[in-house]
Amino acid sequence: MTTSAGSKPTESELEILQILWDKGACTVRDVHEILEKNKDAGYTTTLKLMQIMHEKGLVSRDTSSKTHIYRALVNQEKTQQHLVNKMIDNVFNGSAARLVMQALGGHKASKDEIDSIKKYLDELDKQ
Repeated sequence: MTTSAGSKPTESELEILQILWDKGACTVRDVHEILEKNKDAGYTTTLKLMQIMHEKGLVSRDTSSKTHIYRALVNQEKTQQHLVNKMIDNVFNGSAARLVMQALGGHKASKDEIDSIKKYLDELDKQ
């Protein structure tokens, strides 16, 4: 990740990053309206979180107009990879297989997802 060691995204910050990754540039109001659909979030809390994320280098803020526009600065794939690696190390004693088995055992995967996983495993096996 491009941020310093002390600025890993929190769970709430990851929710905001996910919105920015999905939607691109957003105002605080845009992000707040999406967050509000799934949880009780106050506008000032969302604003403060996004200000903190800017200070941490997780998002950029364009202040050229009255309404500030935020964009994710961290790469989605690198962030996800970092968090998965950390989870594998901390929760599954470094075993990616245990993570996958836990995920598939506790989550109903669709036939398309299972086919995609099989194809991925076959490609790994060929390497």
